Amino acid sequence: MKRLWTPAWIARHVAMVVLVVSFLGLGWWQITRAADGNSISWGYAVEWPVFAAFVIFVWWRELRHTLRSAADGPSAGGEETGGDIMAGAALSASGTPTGVRRPVRVARVSAVPAGGPEDADLAAYNRYLAWLNANPGSRPGDYPG
Repeated sequence: MKRLWTPAWIARHVAMVVLVVSFLGLGWWQITRAADGNSISWGYAVEWPVFAAFVIFVWWRELRHTLRSAADGPSAGGEETGGDIMAGAALSASGTPTGVRRPVRVARVSAVPAGGPEDADLAAYNRYLAWLNANPGSRPGDYPG
C-alpha cells in the first residue's frame, strides 16, 4: 500500500478526483442547458460522464497494475528469475512467466548463391543481430560496433 502514497501516486489521485468532479460538473451544466431548450446539450450531458468514467477506469487499471507488480516481489523489474526463463522475465504470484522476452533470430539472407562471397554489410548486420540476441537487456544504441 505504500506504493500508492508516493508523490507520483498522490498527484495521480488528485488529478483523478479533480478530473472526475470537473467532468461531472460539466455534465450537470449541460443537463441544465438542455433543460432550457438547447437540444445539442443532451449529447454533451451524456458525453461528460463517459469521460469521467474513463478517467476512473484508467486510474483503477493503473492502481491494479501497481499493486500486482508489488505483489510479484523483488523479481519484477527485469531480473532473472530462473534458468528456463530468459533475462528480462519475471514470475507472477502464481508462478507463470510475465513479460517473457523472445530470442531474436539471426537472419542470414544472402543475394549471392551459397558458397559465394558474403556481402560486408550483410555480415555486419548479422554480427549486430547476434550481439542483440546475446545481450537481451540492452538497447540498440548500446551496440559497440
